[in-house]
Amino acid sequence: MKVKVKNKMLLKDYFTYKSKRGLKTSQKRLFIIDYFLNEDRHFSIEELYHEIRKINSQISFSTVYRTLRLLTDCGLAQECCFAEGMVRYEPVHKARHHDHLICRKCGRIIEFENSEIEKLQNHVAKKFGFLVVSHALELYGLCTMCQKKQRRS
Repeated sequence: MKVKVKNKMLLKDYFTYKSKRGLKTSQKRLFIIDYFLNEDRHFSIEELYHEIRKINSQISFSTVYRTLRLLTDCGLAQECCFAEGMVRYEPVHKARHHDHLICRKCGRIIEFENSEIEKLQNHVAKKFGFLVVSHALELYGLCTMCQKKQRRS
């Protein structure tokens, strides 16, 4: 199984990280990394594993798990703990901050950016003399598809 990595720029940090630690890169690991970065969405380990297995049945759950942990450690993935209690991973968007809309019914996650919200958060922090190091905004509700289904019932 030969993998052509499309996101070579994104992998620079990974290759630097792995070479400093003397880690090897298997074709299976590269396949997982490439799939994860190209899909650019939020995955639980189980979801990513099941999608990967449909394409390559030789990749184990532990390989998917270890690869996501490695991507998190080297800064290419971020662990997100949403209210549902399940840990999800998303590719890190180094150049931009974003927030999330999360559907309580189907679990769909919509990323959005809003400069007015960012300004308001900065204003509130300044008002209270608070130094913000990081933040996450998560809004929970129903996506448009689930709202339509609910109206039909």
